[in-house]
Amino acid sequence: MTVLSRTVTRVRVPATSANLGPAFDCAGLALACHDVVEFAVVPSGLSVEVRGVGAADLPTDETHLVVRAFRAACDELGWTPSGLRVVADNGIPQGRGMGSSAAAVVAGVMGAWSLCPDVEVVDRDAVLRLVTELEGHPDNVAACLLGGATLSWTGERGVVADRLPVSPEVLPVVLVPEGTLSTHAARRLLPDLVPHADAAFNAGRAALLVHALIGEPGMLLEATEDRLHQRQRTEAMPDTLALIDRLRAEGHAAVVSGAGPSVLVLSRRHPDDPAGDLDHAVHVREVARLTPAGWSVRPLEVDQHGATVSRPTVQVSSP
Repeated sequence: MTVLSRTVTRVRVPATSANLGPAFDCAGLALACHDVVEFAVVPSGLSVEVRGVGAADLPTDETHLVVRAFRAACDELGWTPSGLRVVADNGIPQGRGMGSSAAAVVAGVMGAWSLCPDVEVVDRDAVLRLVTELEGHPDNVAACLLGGATLSWTGERGVVADRLPVSPEVLPVVLVPEGTLSTHAARRLLPDLVPHADAAFNAGRAALLVHALIGEPGMLLEATEDRLHQRQRTEAMPDTLALIDRLRAEGHAAVVSGAGPSVLVLSRRHPDDPAGDLDHAVHVREVARLTPAGWSVRPLEVDQHGATVSRPTVQVSSP
């Protein structure tokens, strides 16, 4: 008969863009660009292979972020595998504000939950709490885990996230520079205190952002205005902010993607053209025209699935 293997699992995780302008540290969007990580329980030891993005730079020992997240989840579950093999096929740019570290953390935790022999169903609420603890904030990990656009917050139950039904008219375009930027370096530039007027402005724009994403994409330009975090980090990424200014002046809803330095442009598929291919191609060409040399222009769909787990099947003899 055919059964699912409990010794091998494959986790597919999407890139993400956090903040989306005004919704700092609480909104995220999953993007159709993925890392795929295979985990296998082996008799002993640790083997890590990295392919694709970061293959020449990422560690292949216990310090690899996927492995660290896997071990943390094992501690949470009270399970220790005999040995572990990890093969990571990476498609998400590293250090560009597209959630590569969140993807690694989600992949590691989901891999452990999927392989643990005492677990029948992955508890995504428990996974969300752990990956938030490991990542430090929930915006990227929530979108990576759940897919689509997400809102996340901390309440009496701890970290909670909810998924928004994003309008099919919304089409992301990510502009990726050659240089990288550390999230920690970018966050160090943020002030401890902000004016009350700026906080009120962002609260209103964040509410409008939800409305625009769900049903009124024509409002995205105004809904993505921000006063709390983007301009404050100009010192770390002047080219990024200059590009955003240029794009917004031409009517494009452009924001810093996560901590940067990539730029997210929320394009719009025309409501009278469900496929939207021609309309989107025109929009991408306009964005590309305004983008300086050395940046890649990546039209992407919204990833609607989030982290997914699959296990190979094996043939076993019936007793």
